[in-house]
Amino acid sequence: MEIGKIRCFIPVGGQAKRLRPLTHDISKPCIRFLNRPLIEFSMATLAEQGIRHFIFGEYGYTNYSNLFDRYGEGLGFSTKYKIEPRVHIKHQPNLDDLGSADSYRLNVEYYDVKDPVLVVQGDSLFDIDLRSFVQRHEEKKAVMTIALAKVKNTEEFGIADVDEDGRIRRFIEKPPTGKAPSNLANAGVYLLSPEVRQIVSSDEVKQILIERQRLDFGYDLIPYIIEKGYPVYSYELKVWYDVGTPERYLVAMRDVLYGALNIRVTEERIIQGKNIWIQGYSEESIKRRMEIVRKYQENKLFLEGAALIGRHTRIGNFTKIVDSNIDNFCIIGENVNIVRSAVLDAVRIGDQAKISDSIVGRKVVIESDQKNPTHVESSSVIGNAVRIGAGCKLIRTKVNPSLVIPPSMTYIDKYLQTYEDIVHLAYQS
Repeated sequence: MEIGKIRCFIPVGGQAKRLRPLTHDISKPCIRFLNRPLIEFSMATLAEQGIRHFIFGEYGYTNYSNLFDRYGEGLGFSTKYKIEPRVHIKHQPNLDDLGSADSYRLNVEYYDVKDPVLVVQGDSLFDIDLRSFVQRHEEKKAVMTIALAKVKNTEEFGIADVDEDGRIRRFIEKPPTGKAPSNLANAGVYLLSPEVRQIVSSDEVKQILIERQRLDFGYDLIPYIIEKGYPVYSYELKVWYDVGTPERYLVAMRDVLYGALNIRVTEERIIQGKNIWIQGYSEESIKRRMEIVRKYQENKLFLEGAALIGRHTRIGNFTKIVDSNIDNFCIIGENVNIVRSAVLDAVRIGDQAKISDSIVGRKVVIESDQKNPTHVESSSVIGNAVRIGAGCKLIRTKVNPSLVIPPSMTYIDKYLQTYEDIVHLAYQS
């Protein structure tokens, strides 16, 4: 099987409610992660190993428009990652699907795909040796090979029951603690033989679609294929992250900063032996980069653990950044503490602010000063274009995009979805 002939299908149909408000106004694969859209990590991993044909199975306006407008036919992506020959991207025809496997069916029929299909999720991070994956699939004469990954919390995933030869007997969805047949979770990466196209178009599977009004890989198609006795085999991934919640997003961010995956940064580390990068490509952004390096060398800026700081970002004196990511075009004030957090692009943070274990969305303004420092803490998630007044305290709180929070408000364990919530859910500071 030639890797170059494999089609990579990426279903993008969910609303990603667990990652809201980050995904309130953007498709989950397009959220920023370490200064680029999340989906590009997996696409680049595959393209660098020979995949040249991608199909996006988009459902809904946001998923379609975000992915089509950003990636088109793949020319820009190919140029950005220096992929030659270029990558080709196709998009789901203007038809609504009833689940990820139904989206696969629609697309392979519309584009008349007769080659093997690699299915990956646009919202996960993984490292895979494609040649090894394909080799195992062929050696086992599998109809489907499913990538599995070891997890600690088996009750959160679909867990595989695998025999001694690696054949998958079944999946148990979110088994109770102590009842899981293994610690191997479905990583959402599948290699499908062309035969699967015929299976998914069969009368029996069409009947499942009619009765359930759904045809999902995990819930419907995979159990059906296994129950029918088709050979379905496992392949273990050493590195895999489900970036499905804010907490998992931050865990993945820290692990990748420390080297779990290729961070795809061309600049050298500013400190030998430490994973600290400051990006800068153009003449103007290199000036900003050198300014940050100078401040660090003069002990006017503290960078600890691992950190990635984007282009054109400015950071005030005596600010501390620990195990965090600061995206492009940010303006960070003086004496700011940012710890184990992600600050997305074009954010402005005032003096004395403290951000810890949280995600700050794009174009957010956090007002803060010495008399009225602002705190964003403990898995708080701030949606895009939010403005937070000085002296606010947000603890385990989510804020929908574009809201304005007046000064000196305190929220603990809240989800601010509307302007009415800002008034009614506040604690007195």
